[in-house]
Amino acid sequence: MEIKIGSLIDIESIKDYKIHFAVWNGHEEPLDVFVRDREEWKGWNGWKGARDDFSRRYIFSLIRYRHRPGTWLFGGIFEVIERLPNKNIVALTDKYSSYIGRLLIEYHGPGSRGRAFYLEKHFDGLVLSQIFEKPYTGEAFCGYENIEHSFPVLESIFVQKKPDWKSALENVKGVYLIADKSNGKKYVGSAYGDSGIWSRWSCYIGTGHGWNDELTKIIKTEGKDYARRNFQFSLLEYRSMKTDDKVIIEREQYWKRALLSGSFGYNLN
Repeated sequence: MEIKIGSLIDIESIKDYKIHFAVWNGHEEPLDVFVRDREEWKGWNGWKGARDDFSRRYIFSLIRYRHRPGTWLFGGIFEVIERLPNKNIVALTDKYSSYIGRLLIEYHGPGSRGRAFYLEKHFDGLVLSQIFEKPYTGEAFCGYENIEHSFPVLESIFVQKKPDWKSALENVKGVYLIADKSNGKKYVGSAYGDSGIWSRWSCYIGTGHGWNDELTKIIKTEGKDYARRNFQFSLLEYRSMKTDDKVIIEREQYWKRALLSGSFGYNLN
């Protein structure tokens, strides 16, 4: 038997609300933004298009939950405090705040393009999918062989220092691949010494380029958002921290040759 969201959340004066279906904006997934920085997520709800889409007092905000098609994560209820020419000033209310990041809602979606709609046209169709024990903080560690993650997803993980990911990655050396989805170019790198993969990738998350010459040129010109839009990380090999650094360096050179990342990618040596 399905449970309607209306049995959990009582909305008074529903015509004071619009519903925000937050989806990919061409640069980032809202789920990554929500996990990484709640202030940045609030900014998504202050967005004001040419049509002033969020024209009512309250915003019932949902985030596309990409791990399960047809579901949305409750992102809070915001109040529009002030309307400026190019954005709205919003504040997160206390209304049902205990459900933020925990309440997963099943719904097919608005059925038309756009992100803001009258809540009364959709509220009765919202069905409970799941209530998480704790607010969603990003995906669990997926295993070394399954890492093929975009920069924004990893950024959320590293900013939070998620224990499962940190424990796994700081205890291995290895060879990794950064692929640029905009042009297909690749960069092969390695992590050895006492730092492990976690430390090396933390540098990329912080700078966008990890101080690699070719990547640094791009990020200095295009900004860190270029990394967020285009860089995808994966592990080619991982080894115990006891492995001799020489072995890691030799395997790095092998992968550079195999993938031609010097001739057709971002490696210079």
